[in-house]
Amino acid sequence: MTRLKTLPTYFPGILLCAGVSLAASLLERGETALFGRAWLEALVLAILIGTMVRTLWNPGHAFRPGINVSAKLLLEIAVVLLGASVSFATVMAAGPILLVGIFGVVTVAILFSFTVGRMLGLRPRMALLVACGNSICGNSAIAAVAPVIGADGDDVASSIAFTAVLGVVVVLTLPLLVGIAGLSNSEYGILAGLTVYAVPQVLAATAPISALSVQVGTLVKLVRVLMLGPVVLVLSMLESRLREEEDEAEPAVTAGDRPEHGRLAVHRLVPWFIIGFLVLAALRSLGWIPKGLLPPMAVAANLLTVISMAALGLGVDVRTVAQAGARVTAAVVVSLLALGSISLGLIFYLR
Repeated sequence: MTRLKTLPTYFPGILLCAGVSLAASLLERGETALFGRAWLEALVLAILIGTMVRTLWNPGHAFRPGINVSAKLLLEIAVVLLGASVSFATVMAAGPILLVGIFGVVTVAILFSFTVGRMLGLRPRMALLVACGNSICGNSAIAAVAPVIGADGDDVASSIAFTAVLGVVVVLTLPLLVGIAGLSNSEYGILAGLTVYAVPQVLAATAPISALSVQVGTLVKLVRVLMLGPVVLVLSMLESRLREEEDEAEPAVTAGDRPEHGRLAVHRLVPWFIIGFLVLAALRSLGWIPKGLLPPMAVAANLLTVISMAALGLGVDVRTVAQAGARVTAAVVVSLLALGSISLGLIFYLR
């Protein structure tokens, strides 16, 4: 009964986040109508609009509970639902050599990106967000990793904003490498799948080349997305050390309480939403999720993610983002160039 009585306290903040999300979705549709494609996804627009609202007007205490639950709980539910879009059968279809190669590319890219971020002065959590976003699947990886490592809203918004901008640049420039590097259609598909952030962006980057590039690129991208589960599991086991870093600020709305020294509960080693992600992925692979449920689950996951990103935007201190801008940009650019180089190395090796 007590929890039911407190539910109305969440409504103002959730409604505010939903309003920002609606505005972002309408802008995305406007982009598609004008340009034939959405250069900035609703997820990114939600952060930008939320940040603008927060800059012009600081929501009062009445909005904070709903904003906080949108940024944390709704985000975790979205990660669980994301599992229904992943099938382990994709791994078997890709072939063992390419699978090992994808695993190696993602692993090396994460370690390299994290190292570069730390050398540029980024805090450990921020460096991890940039590394995982670049190396796995951009915004989705950042959104999934954030609650595990206790990243705050400023870090999440900064990393997503910069990776989003570069994501558009990659989509526009990557096809040029077909002629420069002498890539076949299938090889270009592998390159796009390994370097482009989101699945829709993979389609946009490969469609101008060939249908084969689209098919290969999508397959490689989906296998790359599967790396998100193992990576987050590893990070969840290292999470207590991350939250005890002396140069780290207190985690904000995406994080739970800091663990006590010398104690780490089992449920903190494997967060509930990661277990949920893996369970749904397994059920999808076994064919136990009715096909009719998959589209609405995907829509729900996307909707909840957009709402949670709006909540993060509403909690962003623009001054903090601006201060981190140059370093984050440098880390993302260097990491992306390294990812492209490593991916090309794998392609030349597979020839």
